[in-house]
Amino acid sequence: MRAKIIGVGSCVPPKIVTNDDLAKIVDTSDEWIRTRTGIIERRISDDATATSDLAFLAAERALAAAKFSAEELELIVVGTTSPDYLFPSVACILQDRLHAFKAAAFDLSAACSGFNYGLAVVSTMLESGKYRNALLVGADTLTKYLDWNDRGTCVLFGDGAGAVVLTATREEKGILGSWLHAEGNLGKYLVMPGGGSRDPEEKNGRFIKMEGKEVFKFATRALETSILEVLKICQLNLSEIDLLIPHQANIRIIDHVIKRMGLPKEKVYVNLQKYGNTSAASIPIALDEALAEGKIKSGHLVLLAGFGAGLTCGANIIRW
Repeated sequence: MRAKIIGVGSCVPPKIVTNDDLAKIVDTSDEWIRTRTGIIERRISDDATATSDLAFLAAERALAAAKFSAEELELIVVGTTSPDYLFPSVACILQDRLHAFKAAAFDLSAACSGFNYGLAVVSTMLESGKYRNALLVGADTLTKYLDWNDRGTCVLFGDGAGAVVLTATREEKGILGSWLHAEGNLGKYLVMPGGGSRDPEEKNGRFIKMEGKEVFKFATRALETSILEVLKICQLNLSEIDLLIPHQANIRIIDHVIKRMGLPKEKVYVNLQKYGNTSAASIPIALDEALAEGKIKSGHLVLLAGFGAGLTCGANIIRW
C-alpha cells in the first residue's frame, strides 16, 4: 500500500505587508530584506483570524480538488506550532467545522518541518492498512508571535495554510519514502519562551527568539542532508528528481544548497518572495502553486525537504 495525494489546496490572508511597509516601523529597508532573505512581501492575518480559519479554507479547497467528501475522512492531522488554543487541537476544530465526524484528529508539532513530519506519519498510517484516507494540513499564524521591533525576526514570517487529501492505493504513485531527523541540542537557537508550562504567565514574552547565524548554519546543512538521505532511502539519484520544493524560509539557504548539489534552478520551486516563511504551511502552499502552474505532471518525481525549530528537518519523495 502507498499513500497517494489526490487533492491539494491552500489559503493565505488577504492583507499584504511589503518590505517598505516594515521599513516604516523598524530599522530596515527593502534592499536589506531582499538581499538577505529574498522576501518582498508577506501575508498577515488580522486579529479575528486564527490558524484554524486558514486551515479550514485550505482543507475545503483540497477536498474540492480531490472531489472527496469530508464525511469519508478517517484521519485529520494538522502540523502547527501556532494553534488556536493549547487544546482543543486545530485538527479537532477542523473535524467539527468540516463535519468529518468519522475521523481521528490530532495536531503535530515540528514547527517549519511540520508538513514533512506529517506526511511521513500519515503515509505510514495509510500504508499500514488501518486507515484508507486522510487530510493533512500545514498551518501557522506566526506573525501573531513576532516582536515588531526585532528586525531579525519580524521581516521573515507570514501566515498561511496548505492542505492535501491522501488515500491508500496499490498504484506505483504516491509517497515513495520519508526521512525525519531532529537535533534537540540545538533547540535553544529558535525558541518561543513564554506561554508553555515552563513560563505559563509569559514573563519572558511570547515572541519568537532566534539566533539567526546558528539557525542558518543548521538549515543549510539540514536541507542538503535531508535531500541526500531521502534519495538514498528511495534508491534514486538527484538527477531523476523533476522538482524540488524546499522549505520557503530564505533564498540564500536554498541557493547555497542547490549550488553545492549542482541542481539547476529550473528544477527548484520558490515562492517565498510573495509569502515569506509561513512555517508548516510553506511547503504545501508551494506544492499547490507549483501544481496549478503546471510544473508537476503525472509521473513526476517531487522531493519535499525542509527544516525548522526543534531543531528538526525532514524530506519526502512523491511520484505524482
